[in-house]
Amino acid sequence: MSHDFIYLASQSPRRRQLLEQLGVRHELLLAGPEEDAEALEAVLPGEVPEHYVARVTQAKLDAALARLVARGLAAAPILCSDTTVAVGQQILGKPLDAEDAFNTLTLLAGRTHRVITAVALGQGARREAALNVSEVDFAPVTAEQLRRYVESGEPFGKAGSYAIQSQAAAWISRIAGSYSGIMGLPLYETAQLLQRWAVKF
Repeated sequence: MSHDFIYLASQSPRRRQLLEQLGVRHELLLAGPEEDAEALEAVLPGEVPEHYVARVTQAKLDAALARLVARGLAAAPILCSDTTVAVGQQILGKPLDAEDAFNTLTLLAGRTHRVITAVALGQGARREAALNVSEVDFAPVTAEQLRRYVESGEPFGKAGSYAIQSQAAAWISRIAGSYSGIMGLPLYETAQLLQRWAVKF
């Protein structure tokens, strides 16, 4: 059975843009005010970054599948994704405030970090997921440059307090992995999932 469209359970405009790049028809399936979407992203004690991202993505998919049923919407596969940044086993999520963003960027400056993105597709009882891990090298960056970046507002809502498609790209000396995965949706892995599910694109 083939599918003409999927649901995207993500508020990220970058994920929408990346699906459009593939030519995938999609409709948004976002959490309502009665859902505590932020609670799904809480880190468990001792959780390693790769396990964290995979678990959160599955939790998002569970919530989206229940949302689809509750709203009585037409059946179609649901795509969920989650991205985090890690230095060693330290998970660097979305910054709480400007100070948190500055501290995170200070930690990243002049070193290598991992960007880990999980993607999952589900419909009914069927689920399938993939994980992409990329390495990113940041050049040394001055405190003044970091402060200006934080003041621009760009770090907020971004794992690791930066977006690769923003002015922070000027500090990235090397990437090994998936550029689209670093943006928030690894297109190779996503395309492989969609093809196995006979989604038209």
